[in-house]
Amino acid sequence: MFLTEITLPVTHLKPDWWRLPLWGSATDCPHQDNTEPATPGHPLAQPNTPDIVFVTWRRQAARCPYSAEMESSNEERKEGRLTLLLALATLIASFGSSFQYGYNVAVVNSPSEFMKQFYNDTYSDRTGELIDTFALTLLWSVTVSMFPFGGFIGSLLVGPLVNNLGRKGTLLFNNIFSIVPAIFMGCSRIAKAFELIIISRFLVGICAGVSSNVVPMYLGELASKNLRGALGVVPQLFITIGILVAQLFGLRNVLANEEGWPILLALTAVPAVLQVLLLPFFPESPRYLLIQKKNEEAARNALRRVRGWDDVDEEVEEIRREDEAERAAGFISVWKLFRLKSLRWQLISIITLMAGQQLSGVNAIYYYADQIYLSAGVEATDVQYVTAGTGAVNVFMTLCTVFVVELWGRRRLLLLGFSTCFMACAVLTVALALQDTVSWMPYISIACIIIYVIGHAVGPSPIPALIITEIFLQSSRPAAFMIGGSVHWLSNFTVGLVFPFIQVGLGAYSFIIFAIICLLTTIYTFLIIPETKSKTFIEINQIFANLNKVSGIHPEKEELKTFPSDTSKQQ
Repeated sequence: MFLTEITLPVTHLKPDWWRLPLWGSATDCPHQDNTEPATPGHPLAQPNTPDIVFVTWRRQAARCPYSAEMESSNEERKEGRLTLLLALATLIASFGSSFQYGYNVAVVNSPSEFMKQFYNDTYSDRTGELIDTFALTLLWSVTVSMFPFGGFIGSLLVGPLVNNLGRKGTLLFNNIFSIVPAIFMGCSRIAKAFELIIISRFLVGICAGVSSNVVPMYLGELASKNLRGALGVVPQLFITIGILVAQLFGLRNVLANEEGWPILLALTAVPAVLQVLLLPFFPESPRYLLIQKKNEEAARNALRRVRGWDDVDEEVEEIRREDEAERAAGFISVWKLFRLKSLRWQLISIITLMAGQQLSGVNAIYYYADQIYLSAGVEATDVQYVTAGTGAVNVFMTLCTVFVVELWGRRRLLLLGFSTCFMACAVLTVALALQDTVSWMPYISIACIIIYVIGHAVGPSPIPALIITEIFLQSSRPAAFMIGGSVHWLSNFTVGLVFPFIQVGLGAYSFIIFAIICLLTTIYTFLIIPETKSKTFIEINQIFANLNKVSGIHPEKEELKTFPSDTSKQQ
């Protein structure tokens, strides 16, 4: 039981101010007319006194069931809650799209030898000759690199798609780039056409490029501000689950064999088909409906469905303020985004975080993992199980991030994650350099890999896409995701293309480069990135307005030209 104390000046009191009790009794309740007037002669009973009189009213809140119930209900509505509909929308959007991204990242690793043999056999059937080693290596490199190249193209399509089809509509349309290539890959062995696999890898790359940007955008606009962080990490969780499932299905005794690899590749259609069947029953982004489609009634209905209550006026008003704040800017293209001074540090931040995410060495770590496991004495036939175990650690830590992101905040997780990756890369460099001379060094290398995976799962993997959703308003968000996604996929492609040459030239010392990148990204995050936890999009943009040194109203017709006053605070 606790006391609530309210101190009010006479000038702010209602006409019957004198009826407020000086001390609450067992029956004191503002919802019941049981108050007594102040004692005659008391200063509070003298409204004509020239001095400002302050009334202190105390009551025991626990004794008022009406008040406690109303306060609890209002607080819950103010903060928002995870309704069944919102949870299901998050799961279906993430499983149907993000899961595919993770699955297609890892699915070609295990059956690579069987697929290369298929390439060779197909070429031999056509020409009567075996394909030479260089041509086979080139074909396989093209097969692998088509995925990030398709992801880059998909990122460029995000803006036009989400502006014309909406967030949910884009996710539904995007499944074409999953179902069609799944059929191609499943039939490639029967058709004796390895070209179908190469084309399909490009198409599923487009699917991943679109989904990696649109799913965080959709969930970030659907969630209330206190759930935005947790739901924004769920897509990354499903990416890691997709990687793990591909590793498990890719075991030699499951589908990574001569007969099973076409089925392994074709399974990417399963989550796509489920999303096509189920996602239409869930609402479109309320922000898209109100700001871009100008359909307030549809936006209200969407909010009522995902929030679980009818009174959504406050949230509609907040979306309206965002709309008015950016109305002067109109549509913001990629080129306009680069020119806007009011969005300069937001743009630099997403480029830095997305580049840091991919250039921090995560792909190189997985590239080196098998070699390190073998040097530590793991049998060649058991390496696949150890790799799957590493994938399980990645899933577990990303799941932990879902629950702590609203507690610790985005900034702290980024700092923790990148700094952990920096230390892991630094120690791994030393361990790799000494593993041939010190017998127990391979075990240190294994520990570094696991610590690196944990660090990357905590911050660098899930947080950057969430940050893009939060630091941009509605009109600039699609262009921001196009830029962030392009940097992501180009960095991914660059690492895949350049790292083998770096590894040949520097060997174990190649991880020094990744350690430096992790350190620089940590420093940038510490100096520039603000905490966005539990803040509205308008509040976050006001923080960056100060950082960009622009006023609320300035000559250029930029995104932050007008910030309408928050009427709710004036009442």
